[in-house]
Amino acid sequence: MAKGLLIDTVKCTGCRGCQTACKQWNLNPAVETKFSPTMTNPLETNAYSFVHVEFYENSKSNGDLDWTFVSKRCMHCEHPACVSVCPVGALQKLDFGPVVWEEGRCIGCRYCQNACPFDIPKYTWFDENGKTDPWPKIAKCTLCWDRQLNKTPSEIPACSKTCPPKAILFGERSDLLAIAKDRIAKSPDKYFNHIYGEEEVGGTQVMFISSQDPHAIGFPDVEKESYPGFTWEFLSRIPYEIAGLGAILVGTYVWRSNRLKKKALEESAVSNTKGGSH
Repeated sequence: MAKGLLIDTVKCTGCRGCQTACKQWNLNPAVETKFSPTMTNPLETNAYSFVHVEFYENSKSNGDLDWTFVSKRCMHCEHPACVSVCPVGALQKLDFGPVVWEEGRCIGCRYCQNACPFDIPKYTWFDENGKTDPWPKIAKCTLCWDRQLNKTPSEIPACSKTCPPKAILFGERSDLLAIAKDRIAKSPDKYFNHIYGEEEVGGTQVMFISSQDPHAIGFPDVEKESYPGFTWEFLSRIPYEIAGLGAILVGTYVWRSNRLKKKALEESAVSNTKGGSH
């Protein structure tokens, strides 16, 4: 069965532990960020920050200031639009939940970025040293598929494992839905009666419950129908001549793959030369 995350913003303290744990597990470097008057930092997910915590000010019924903290990352749609539009099959939906990508296949077309209703896929326009990357690659949350698959050091995603107040729960999607519904039913004064991700875009592996209307804490208003349905409806109207673009993209992929292999061989040769010198 596919697993996922239930994120309870009522329990979240905004510590950013999930944000840090994600960076550590994925070996992502620190990058310069811009000042944010809302304290959200970075302002959005990027190629080196797959998870970020958004800060929202709101008011209690008595007028006192209150905060809502939202730990955001890829939603890992059950029927992902990004996978459906990728012309070279670089993106895949795994049976146990995660939407992942194969870096060597990505040709940087950015179709996935445009197709995603949550604006998640980002690209490595610059490397960790600030230099322009001539072949930017996709980067996003992977739902720690490697931890789930190898169960090392734990099958629980890094963000969930590190969360002090247990605001990020990992488990079977059906079990998480039951927990979310139970919390809302038992504490209607604490929770807004909606589970974001239960039905949005056909359902997602990552779901949220909160004291606030999802739209008030940055979640987009999306269709309940899965987006690949719209994708194929659109593609079916494209003239066959334009479909020839696919051949060009595949050719680009083959050329890029050969280029990467050649670069790897050259680097290996240089390394061996240095290792043999005294």
